Amino acid sequence: MEGKQNESAVVVKGLRKSFGTQTVLNGIDLEIAQGETLTVLGRSGTGKSVLLKLLVALQKPDAGSIRIHGREITDLPLEQLNEVRKKIGFLFQEAALYDSLTLEENVAFPLRRHNRMPAGEQIDRARKLLASVGMAEDMRKMPSQISGGMKKRVGLARALAMEPDILLFDEPTAGLDPITAGEIENLILQLQSEHKMASIVVTHDLHGARAVSDRVALLHEGTILLEGTFDKLEQSKEPFVAKFLGQDT
Repeated sequence: MEGKQNESAVVVKGLRKSFGTQTVLNGIDLEIAQGETLTVLGRSGTGKSVLLKLLVALQKPDAGSIRIHGREITDLPLEQLNEVRKKIGFLFQEAALYDSLTLEENVAFPLRRHNRMPAGEQIDRARKLLASVGMAEDMRKMPSQISGGMKKRVGLARALAMEPDILLFDEPTAGLDPITAGEIENLILQLQSEHKMASIVVTHDLHGARAVSDRVALLHEGTILLEGTFDKLEQSKEPFVAKFLGQDT
């Protein structure tokens, strides 16, 4: 994947999305390079998770362009869209594991659906991925037998199953204690170093954003209010930025 590094993995232009009379995204422009981690910050309900769903076409924008490795996806037929989706991993906020499957079966599930790999190789790959996120001793447990932080690890292993070029994280540290959140942040950094994916993290966790991001984009009232390094965010004189960071205005 080194040859792709520094290329634009995701380019979003003029993205708009409304639900009824409520405008959630009002002309979003973003560009993410291969090998880069961009964190989208914002208050709850500002459209961060909607943005991720648009990037994998779980929802359709009202207007605008989404290009994945140069390919416009907003009007792709389903069959072609599914080919694009195979190269995008998604860590859902609640991990979204299947309660009736063991952890190794959960991780192997995308391979069973989308890959012609023999069943034995699917399980071998699932076990290697679980080991890579520190879950080697628990692979035959059921989701009900593990903690929230462990579920996030399993969800991350499953997101990596199809060897994605792009990885999307929806509130990866939400609901976790500070120690477990730090472990997930370190895991994100480790995997990014190893795989050089384009990663997009949506969160309102400032500590996590500082830890994992190359750049941040602050979403406010449907638009990107500020984009740049976390240091640039802290130095901003915008009143909302100071309020968001918990500073005196």
